Amino acid sequence: MKERHGLNMSQDKYVAYVSTYTVGKLEKYGIKIYDVDLENGRLSEKNQVRITNSSYISISHNKKFLYSITDFGVEAYRILPSGDLEVINASSINGMRGCYLSTDYEDAFLFVGGYHDGKITVLRLREDGGLGDITDEIYHKGLGSIAERNFRPHVNCVKMTRDNHYLCAADLGLDHVNVYRLDHKNGKLRPIDMVRSEQESAPRHLKFSKDGRYMYIVHELKNYIDVYTYEEVDGNPEFEKIQTISTLNDYHAGGSAASALNISEDFRYVVSSNAGDNSTIIYRVDPETGMLSKILCLPISGDYPKDANLFPDNRHLVSLNHESDTMTFFKVDLENGLLVMNGKELKVNQPNCIIFHKIEEGTE
Repeated sequence: MKERHGLNMSQDKYVAYVSTYTVGKLEKYGIKIYDVDLENGRLSEKNQVRITNSSYISISHNKKFLYSITDFGVEAYRILPSGDLEVINASSINGMRGCYLSTDYEDAFLFVGGYHDGKITVLRLREDGGLGDITDEIYHKGLGSIAERNFRPHVNCVKMTRDNHYLCAADLGLDHVNVYRLDHKNGKLRPIDMVRSEQESAPRHLKFSKDGRYMYIVHELKNYIDVYTYEEVDGNPEFEKIQTISTLNDYHAGGSAASALNISEDFRYVVSSNAGDNSTIIYRVDPETGMLSKILCLPISGDYPKDANLFPDNRHLVSLNHESDTMTFFKVDLENGLLVMNGKELKVNQPNCIIFHKIEEGTE
């Protein structure tokens, strides 16, 4: 019987959703659904969903719906008791293909971040989880500091603060996170603050701690995570940086770029990854201070780990290796800081991100 920090997980059942690119690979199915073997830390393909270029997926906070980026905008799915997906509807975002999406904590709105056009799109969500009308469209404006890539805005991540008051939009072209107040009635965003990152650092993804008091931002080009405190004071957001910690070892390969940012299901660990260095890194979270301490940074046996995540038991890890078209699996020893290869790689075309979803007991 396996336990995770005293919690019995022997009866828990999960599926995993993996988003992939399809164009150029003669592939029609952009979302793969896998049964999760918690005991052995492996995935077995269960089903697949026909969708083009699913660059990112997200599950609603009520765990009933899944949303995906597609070439044509966004698509909404109902999560069935078995973990399979049933399409609800699709919607245009009135712009170029997005790269990230998430819901607010009441699942009333869907936010889409646009890398290519520097745009945030807000869509109202229906009670059945379907996509409604666009309620707001905001284009970031400005010039970044690197002419080759960061010469214009690239919105790469959009996440609400856990109090559901503010939308944080990481712009890796402009090296800052724009903060917007959300009007929950009309779905409009109003700029209220800005969290500035170091020039040429490229903030890529951000996450909040379980209690919402800490924000983590991974920076693609300078390979580090910034930790901020967050609180609302007199009706306004306040962010204060308390830590900067590298995603690399001292002896890392040149030309590395940080990619993934995930928090374990129990919120005790943060996972990131590095392209170029082709490594994954796991940090322990101090629940009192929110700060991170490095447990390990080790190779993932693949090329460009675009995403990496711990299994829900914290005993296994999967790396999604975008350029080598594989997922690689590892046993994790968090006490001794070790990763051990766990079986053969799985072939999957250009994987982008993975989400574990718990199937409630008695629903199958």
